[in-house]
Amino acid sequence: MTATMNISLPEALRDHVHQRVAEGGFANVSDYVRALIREDRERQAKAKLELMLIEGVRSGEPEEASGAYWDALKDEIQGAVSKTSGQ
Repeated sequence: MTATMNISLPEALRDHVHQRVAEGGFANVSDYVRALIREDRERQAKAKLELMLIEGVRSGEPEEASGAYWDALKDEIQGAVSKTSGQ
């Protein structure tokens, strides 16, 4: 389902949008705006991942990621999934 949004832009920004569409990279103004929103969402997701990685690095002493470590982690995740799915 598609929803319509109306926005107001200063003339200079409106001209920029129309120029970008005219350059051929986008089918129309809506296509351009959707691309900008997708890029923003991706940028936001990358920033969140970066913060999570930094938090992980700062979380304490490192542990060796041996086969046993991954097996235990997999079991922990499967147990959590089973609890949430009622199995």
